Amino acid sequence: MRSVLLLICAGLLGAGALLAVCTIEPARLAAAPAALPADKAALGKSIREYLIANPEVLVEAMQELERKQDGQQSAAAQKAVQENQAELFRDADSPIGGNPSGDVVIVDFNDYQCPYCKKAHKAMKSVVGADGKVKIIYKDLPILGEASKIAAVAALASVKQGKHQAFHDALMEFTGKLDRDKIFEIAASVGLDRAQLEKDMEDPKLKQLIERNLELASALGIRGTPAFVIGTQFVPGAVDAAALKQLIAEARRS
Repeated sequence: MRSVLLLICAGLLGAGALLAVCTIEPARLAAAPAALPADKAALGKSIREYLIANPEVLVEAMQELERKQDGQQSAAAQKAVQENQAELFRDADSPIGGNPSGDVVIVDFNDYQCPYCKKAHKAMKSVVGADGKVKIIYKDLPILGEASKIAAVAALASVKQGKHQAFHDALMEFTGKLDRDKIFEIAASVGLDRAQLEKDMEDPKLKQLIERNLELASALGIRGTPAFVIGTQFVPGAVDAAALKQLIAEARRS
């Protein structure tokens, strides 16, 4: 990483206080004011003029802040993975896909209305199908509205008819707008009995499972879907096939 100088400066502009935190490369020091005026109003004016003349400094500061925050969040998530092993890997109510006896486990947090989840699903289906030795644990995380909640409960209820994987795939591969009728239409297309599915969806344990998933996601610092735990590594965001293969290989080596 390039070395940077943190310039922390405070001044007053009008009646309001200004606190600026900027990351500046050493090469940019020559362009900075040679001396900082003692007067706060003059200092504020100098800071403002410098930032107006060099707006890219603010972009660099935000990028550096994001890198720092991402690093902190990643470290916290990795710690949370270690602290939540039972919830991640041994919740008997979570649906299973892939090879139940696989040597690598992927925990998949998803929402059936999330377009990034759908992209990641395509890569997951291809890679896991070709590998043959990966176990998937599905954690429904319906965060995108009422249709997401209905789809999640329906998917969990489909386990009783032995159709979860087929239904999960069909929901993920559907590209239109989901609503209750469309969800049951997709369910019927994979051979689910609608009357039985609706009855099974009334089981309060399903909503309790979703609540546990939401609590687990919060503990891991998950801010959106998709998110994964691959082996013991926390992976936020969508992954393509190449990245997924590499992560699986790394999990096998660890």
